[in-house]
Amino acid sequence: MSGFGTSFSRPIYGRGPSPGLRFFLYALLSLGLLYIDQRAGWSDRLRYGLQAAAYPLQVAIHSPAAVWQSLRGGLATRGALQSDNQQLRDRVRALELAQLHSQALEQENASLRGLHEALPPLVTHWLVAEVIGSESALLRQRLVINKGARDGVHVNQAVVDGTGVMGQVMHVGPFSAEVILVTDAEHALPVQVVRNQLRTIAVGSGSGELLLKFLAVNSDVQGGDLLVSSGLGGVFPAGFPVARITGVRREANQLLASVRAEPLARLQSAREVMLLDFDAHHPAAPASAQALADAHTPEAAAEPSKQAAADTAEARRRAKRTGKGPVPATPADTPTVTTPNPKSPDSP
Repeated sequence: MSGFGTSFSRPIYGRGPSPGLRFFLYALLSLGLLYIDQRAGWSDRLRYGLQAAAYPLQVAIHSPAAVWQSLRGGLATRGALQSDNQQLRDRVRALELAQLHSQALEQENASLRGLHEALPPLVTHWLVAEVIGSESALLRQRLVINKGARDGVHVNQAVVDGTGVMGQVMHVGPFSAEVILVTDAEHALPVQVVRNQLRTIAVGSGSGELLLKFLAVNSDVQGGDLLVSSGLGGVFPAGFPVARITGVRREANQLLASVRAEPLARLQSAREVMLLDFDAHHPAAPASAQALADAHTPEAAAEPSKQAAADTAEARRRAKRTGKGPVPATPADTPTVTTPNPKSPDSP
């Protein structure tokens, strides 16, 4: 019995090949399989079959997440569509009100159309340019456009977009030009408050706003007032929209009010701008300082006298030819009566 028990009590790992031999056999088998797989591509076939067998399981695992994403996307799309529909309804109502208002304006302006058509066009030339560069540093607001001297661009030419005044041309090159914006710290624009026709000067703050620095503390301005160009300065005609007042601050110990305004033009997002030229003889053309000075020169004051003398000479020639009526006297034939100045030292 002891021999029987002893024979069965020996450990199992004592039987068979040694661990070193087993490792060698497994390594040899692995190398053989690698060589056969490289030649025949068995691993790719096996992987292909396993992927086909595992596909239903993958679909089942990912189905709840896909269903949840689909439901959430559908709900989000429904909410977005409802919001868009509401915005479109509001816009339709606003357009209907605008249409009613435009009809009233058409009836009101019907009597002015004849006068407007009789006047020469204010804008004689316009040019669309593309913005190819911008500079928005502190106190410096500039744009670079792709039109230059060869396209007819000149210094101090007005630059606008579809919503308001943007600025004016400052430097011109052959193929490009630099535009100084109304918010630049070096730019100043004569403006006028639409509500009460109050005139002042809007100066750029250098940070995207306009400052009205020259208004007294008791000036009649308030938030929401619309500012338009006043026609002075020789660049912009009267009536071009410029900005809207956003803040007014008055302090008792200050003589001037602190007024800020936001430009109406899309200064930072505009991709295209329009350059304008105006008819200098149009009644609404911008008035420059030189034109105002020329209007008060002695030569300009003498123009009516010269015209009156020419009209009188023409009347004399007609009277001599027809022989009817008295011959009008020219200014040279009219005696001049000099009244002494009582305060003059030469008067008796």
